[in-house]
Amino acid sequence: MLPERLIPPAKKISGLLTMLSFVLSLPILASVIWLFYMKNYDCEDILRLPRYQIGVCVGLILAFVISNGGLLLRGKFPMPGLIVVMVPLMVMMTMGLGLMGAYQMESKSIPASPRWLELKVEDDNNWNRIKACIFERGVCDDAMLRGVQVIRTFPSVQSGCCRPPASCGMEKVNGTVWEKQKEIRVEGGDKDCDLWKNERKMLCYDCQACRKGFLTTLESKWWKLGLFLALITLFLILSHLLLFFAAMWERYSAS
Repeated sequence: MLPERLIPPAKKISGLLTMLSFVLSLPILASVIWLFYMKNYDCEDILRLPRYQIGVCVGLILAFVISNGGLLLRGKFPMPGLIVVMVPLMVMMTMGLGLMGAYQMESKSIPASPRWLELKVEDDNNWNRIKACIFERGVCDDAMLRGVQVIRTFPSVQSGCCRPPASCGMEKVNGTVWEKQKEIRVEGGDKDCDLWKNERKMLCYDCQACRKGFLTTLESKWWKLGLFLALITLFLILSHLLLFFAAMWERYSAS
């Protein structure tokens, strides 16, 4: 084994970049564990998103294996190793940007993208099933036990489905019972104000605020995943490119 001072600089840099690429790939495994054990939101299964979530997990595992497999190829086959690694990384980048809705590049064909989610929730057939599911899961049940002082801390679904919009100027009596103040005029004539009912089976399930709250909840989850995929892929692409240049430097400096 050569003393450290006799190890060529190119080999040192190549070794450090190999270690860096491996370390940067570890968050991919962490995200897989997070997705496998993350609790799905209520009624998310109606849009078959849990299945898609499992598919993403499988894809990330393959990307992790290929990324680290490329590290083994880079010594003997720098260019093929780089190409093999870049293909799944570019797919990950595209998926991440699609989930974020960046540059409007996503379309209705990309599951869980903002546009895809919007079209699914706007579909009346889907929404009728989601609406029934929200009631059956008792999403609004704990709203009856909360006071006015904490109503603003509700998740988006509860805030949109379990109480009337704040613009309606209704006064909370108890639980989910609200009284409309006749002297208060609603600016813009919010139709949700007329759709609100104090009956437990109705509440604001027919309101646009309910749809928006459900959509916001899903968008937040998948946007965060998209951001993670885009960032970690960017770092991995840069590290593998630098590793490729270092491998070529090491090869030609040794010759």
